[in-house]
Amino acid sequence: MKKLILTLGVILAIALPFGLATTTSTPIFADAKSEINKGVNATGGQDAPSADSVIKNVINTLLFVVGVASVIVIIVSGIYYVISAGNADTVKKAKNALVYAVVGLVVALLAYAIVNFVINIF
Repeated sequence: MKKLILTLGVILAIALPFGLATTTSTPIFADAKSEINKGVNATGGQDAPSADSVIKNVINTLLFVVGVASVIVIIVSGIYYVISAGNADTVKKAKNALVYAVVGLVVALLAYAIVNFVINIF
């Protein structure tokens, strides 16, 4: 009986996704011609990005990298703190690294907020 239930379970597990795939609705592409004709008189291409959007993207990317680096330093300094085994010098180094990483993360978050505020205002 257990073998029968297991066999039926395996068959259902394999067959059910295929059965459900055939019942999902698919879009009809009969109106595709109207979508194609919309671009006949268009010039195509894109406008050049504005200077403020380029500056915003560059600064946001750099701030993202700084944020990731500070999170990595927080993790590493936490590991050093845990494995210091009471060594005062290692504990001091780990605490300093943790403080500097948290300060760097806060500065990066504030810089992100200020840059986005200034770019969006002007």
